[in-house]
Amino acid sequence: MSDPESGKEDAEFEEFRRDIDAAEKKVAGEIDPGARAMVVAVLVFALLLTFVLPHTGHARGFDVLVNGAIADQESVRVPSRIFVWLAMIFGVGFSMLALLTRRWVLSWIALAGSFVASVIGMLAIWTRQTAGTGHPGPGIGLVIAWVAVILLTFHWARVVWSRTAVQLAAEQERREAAQRDQRTFLDDAFEDDEDRDK
Repeated sequence: MSDPESGKEDAEFEEFRRDIDAAEKKVAGEIDPGARAMVVAVLVFALLLTFVLPHTGHARGFDVLVNGAIADQESVRVPSRIFVWLAMIFGVGFSMLALLTRRWVLSWIALAGSFVASVIGMLAIWTRQTAGTGHPGPGIGLVIAWVAVILLTFHWARVVWSRTAVQLAAEQERREAAQRDQRTFLDDAFEDDEDRDK
């Protein structure tokens, strides 16, 4: 005959264990950038400042972003337009969201978008350097924005990589715990069957 107190303790333990598992899953989905948070925040601020600096000739980053008349006069090409949008969306937007919410998924998106922006930024600078005569080369704003996006990519990669290692270890621990629980359950079921047979 089963003890009612034992059943109550088992139910309380199971509830406690579910709470621990839920907390562990929540923590596994979060990042802790530590001191990198300040570096990323400074880089985001620097990236924002580049939108008021000249990207080429008289065209500022903001002019390129909104496709203004000045950008048309300076013959701003598609790579520059794509770069400023990617820098704004991923370098500024998703980086700030990831820092504020501490969500691992958002940091991955910030990393991926910043990486693509880094490549497009290189292409944007190259197109300005190879523009025909009479067209200005890359401005200080474009160069600083490109460097800032590259540095953001580096720092987000470090944050995501460290979080990935922790998540893999936690996942392995959960798998091992599940296997132990399954073995315990099967052993208990086998013992109950033997007791009934007696």
